[in-house]
Amino acid sequence: MERGKLVRSAPADRAEFPEIEAHSLIEHERIPFSSYPYEWPPEMLHAAGELTIELARASLPENFGIKDASPYNVLFRGAEPVFVDVLSFEPREPLDCAWRAYAQFARTFLLPLLAGREFGLTPDRALLAQRDGLEPETLYRWAGWRRWSPRFLGLVTLPKLMSGGESESTYRPREARSPEQARFIVDGLLASCARNLKRLRPRPASSGWTDYLHAKSLYSPQELAQKDAFVREALELARPSAVLDVGANEGQFSFLAAASGARVVAIDSDPAVVGATWRKASAERLNVLPLVVDLARPTPATGWRNQECDSFLERARGEFGLVMMLAVIHHLLVTERVPLEDLLNLVAEITREYALIEFVAAEDPMFGRIVRGREALYAHVTRDRFEAAAAARFEVMRSARIGGLHRWIYLFRKRRAAN
Repeated sequence: MERGKLVRSAPADRAEFPEIEAHSLIEHERIPFSSYPYEWPPEMLHAAGELTIELARASLPENFGIKDASPYNVLFRGAEPVFVDVLSFEPREPLDCAWRAYAQFARTFLLPLLAGREFGLTPDRALLAQRDGLEPETLYRWAGWRRWSPRFLGLVTLPKLMSGGESESTYRPREARSPEQARFIVDGLLASCARNLKRLRPRPASSGWTDYLHAKSLYSPQELAQKDAFVREALELARPSAVLDVGANEGQFSFLAAASGARVVAIDSDPAVVGATWRKASAERLNVLPLVVDLARPTPATGWRNQECDSFLERARGEFGLVMMLAVIHHLLVTERVPLEDLLNLVAEITREYALIEFVAAEDPMFGRIVRGREALYAHVTRDRFEAAAAARFEVMRSARIGGLHRWIYLFRKRRAAN
């Protein structure tokens, strides 16, 4: 708990909760923004796996173990993973030499990471539709001749070939000759998991959006510096405690917001740039939580009756003092065909007070690139139309044109009459 790896917990006064019948009550700290494994890039799934194994090994000398090993036991406080399911810890039988959570750990951590390295499968595709992860049989079918390679042999091929041999004795506790031997065997299995995690550490990925802002965008160094200065001034004026950065790319402006003292959730639909953002935020201990979320198709509610895990929008509404949408709304308007008024309504729903929005006009070369010959359909997307639509929901605090580009950046404040 002191190092932030386990959620801070303390006994609660039962007299404060007379309606709850329980032997004892434990109160936990609130993690500011919950996220789920299908919203993480591979790097975050890997970090959650490392934390799980670290705590499992650390509990052994105390004769405790972790009875389940699901990534749902982990949340992120900024970029740092924190284990939140304290009831996963239970006393071990001294002679028990099995870790019955191993198969779950393999399905939800090791096999999705292996599928990511070998087949480009992202955590959302591995875990959103299949809460308990991937089966060895699935990867065995995908692997072809690679199923006999060292990387697949122990995690995929042997478990698949040995499946179907269960009997009544399969799930009986296996006893060692002494408590010391039992701990040694379990620790050896956990150490093997740690080695597999090390081999499966995600490699930095590239995409059309990696290194975009500095190498692929239209901004000159002077124009980028102007945009940077406007964002800094807006953060100084708004002083938000929490910021949502939509279309964050590799996090340049998320990091500015974090440097101003805000807690930041940075979302982008590209796992490669979200992974890059997490690597920097983790290395520099920045209060930035990067998530793979597409605002046009936000994470749905999942689980029993869709009530186990809230949708992204449900978690986001009213959570942020500032919503940033820098060079992203033209993609939503054109590529995703979201009406401008609906988009601004959503921003007004999410933010408590401010919105920082960059408007890209139809004359902009990037706008023309994504329109692809359909310019007539978007002739109505003008700066005047944008300002009029925004005026129904926000008042302009500041605005500026970025250099000679057909781009304007606005700091809006939510109209009080709408509250």
